[in-house]
Formats: sequence, structure tokens, C-alpha cells
Amino acid sequence: MWTEEHRATYRREGGGFPSNLTDAEWQRLEPLIPPATPGGRPRKTDMRAAMNAILYLLRTGCPWRYLPKDGFPPRSTVYNIFRKFQREGVWDAIWTELHMALRERLGREASPTAAIIDSQSLKSAEKGAAKTTRWVTTPARR
Repeated sequence: MWTEEHRATYRREGGGFPSNLTDAEWQRLEPLIPPATPGGRPRKTDMRAAMNAILYLLRTGCPWRYLPKDGFPPRSTVYNIFRKFQREGVWDAIWTELHMALRERLGREASPTAAIIDSQSLKSAEKGAAKTTRWVTTPARR
């Protein structure tokens, strides 16, 4: 049931898009973002804006070239950050950290202690497979 407390938590006030990170979300996510590579040019890109752009793309499913220019870095910069995070395993690290935090908040251990593996074998269409096989192996009639 939605209470006023829930509404206040999920209300997205101010400008921007509904997918933009709130201050609390950004504070949680910011330490997980790797710093700029030492020895190179200083990072000019606002990483919060880049993360907002990535979340916008993931939420809307729009192509990279349709990324709005309102408050987002250039699409090539956002794409390069996204791919770099993929190559370096940053997305996996973010997912793992947030998943463990969620489990702890729900009163569980950070990592699961048990798992259930279930598999089911299905028979393929025996009639169709046998018929196809029969046509292939039947000798030609003359």
C-alpha cells in the first residue's frame, strides 16, 4: 500500500527525467564508480550525468543516437563509459554490491548460503523427428 512516506521516497522532483538518480541513490553509487585513469587527461565528464544517461537509455530502450542532449554528455562519451565499465567488470561489481546491500536490508546474509537447482527434461516431438528421419533414410524408389 502506498503511504505518504513511500510517495516521498519515490517522488522525482525537480527537472530532469524520471530515470535520473536521486541524491541518496548517487551517494550509494558514487563510491562504486572507478576514478579516472592516472597519467591521462583529467576527467571532464560529470559521471552522475553519464550514469543518468545510461539509466535513461536502459529504461526507455531508445537507440544511442536518440539520447537527448538535455543535461546528458555527448552520446559517444556515454557509450564509451558504458563499454569501458562492461570491459572492466564495473557493472558486475555494482550489481554485486547493491544485491548484497539489499539482502542485508531484508535481514538476510549478504551472500546466499543455499541454492536450488531445478531442471526438467522434455521429450522432443518424437512423431515429427521420426518422420523427418524416415524420409531421409528411406531409399529412393525407382
